[in-house]
Amino acid sequence: MADFDYLAIDTRGNETRGHVAAADVAAARATLDRRRLYVVRLEPGSAPATRQRPLFGLELGRAKMSGKQLTLFTRQLATLNRVSPLEESLRTITRQTEQESVRAIVQTVHTGVVEGRRLADAMAREPKSFPPLYRAMVAAGESSGTLPEIMERLSTLLERQAEIRGKLLTAMAYPSVLSAVAFSVVIALMTFVVPQVVEQFDTVGQELPLLTRMIIALSDLLVGWWWLLLLIVVAAVGGAVLALRQPPIRLAFDTWLLRVPLIGRLLRDLHAARIARTLSTMVASRLPLLEGLTLTAGTIHNRRLKAASDEITESIRGGGSLSTAMRRTGVFPPLLVYLAASGEAAGRLDEMLERAADYLEREFDRFTATALSLLEPLIIVVMGAIVATIVLSILLPILQLNTLAGQ
Repeated sequence: MADFDYLAIDTRGNETRGHVAAADVAAARATLDRRRLYVVRLEPGSAPATRQRPLFGLELGRAKMSGKQLTLFTRQLATLNRVSPLEESLRTITRQTEQESVRAIVQTVHTGVVEGRRLADAMAREPKSFPPLYRAMVAAGESSGTLPEIMERLSTLLERQAEIRGKLLTAMAYPSVLSAVAFSVVIALMTFVVPQVVEQFDTVGQELPLLTRMIIALSDLLVGWWWLLLLIVVAAVGGAVLALRQPPIRLAFDTWLLRVPLIGRLLRDLHAARIARTLSTMVASRLPLLEGLTLTAGTIHNRRLKAASDEITESIRGGGSLSTAMRRTGVFPPLLVYLAASGEAAGRLDEMLERAADYLEREFDRFTATALSLLEPLIIVVMGAIVATIVLSILLPILQLNTLAGQ
């Protein structure tokens, strides 16, 4: 019996590492298959004494590629591999990469290929930079002899995902900055302007209007007890973070989030577009649908959507269809379900999923543009109302004094 190290994906899409004892590689792979693990890497294990162990339970390693760097690497490899051997393509990318950390990662992959490993296995030596979904598609391309085409599809997929992320960040940037400026202006008024004006009113001896007294009380609270308020905010945020680490609470929160009118629709459409685009690419790459779903589920952060993806995986494993499983979860847009059913019936699932992804991404663009056009004036109106209230609280005593003086 020999010891084999493995890197695999479980049924929930989580990456798992371990060791298995078997007579040979085929027997080890069969053992892992019985455990319902999708094998990403399987190689003879090192001796227990020499096997690298984490320091203090923490895995130390090289920094991973960013999403932008991975997209660029994939596009370069897709282009070069069409006109030159894989080993030469990787050598060229290594030479022209300027950033040292990225060059080291590509060099590790290149070394693995030179040693005779498959590209997917060589990439598995840098799991932080090349996620399981990425490596599975590369492995499918190597097995089918269509690696350049697969890398082309992968680069297109990564570019689309980066484009969506960029649009989302752009949509959130201006309202976030505007809200921060508005909050800063209000705090400055309450902590610097109002206290100075109050000093002038103290010498009058006249009862101040209710609105003025309320603003002064709030100003005194901010000035005198800011440290307590800050402590309460930090404690509340820390408590919320700890609570959301509990699976039942996180699931309930994510489920509630999907029911929020605007945010819920945005999350559902983004998730549906992403899973449709990814599955379309994987089906076109001849990767089994079940494996694609399993790997895709591991990239989902919303627990309710992840649970829905797991339900789809189990339904298909039991012999059900993709469209039927999607319909049962109740979280996918009807258009995606309908196009998936049409694709299954016509034998063009990859094409229909791609059309669904295109439509959902266009809907996302329109939705974010509309929401942004409404959110910006709303923030300005709210800020103006708060500032006007503070100014009015200052003007009311002055007007009251003028009235008394006129009498």
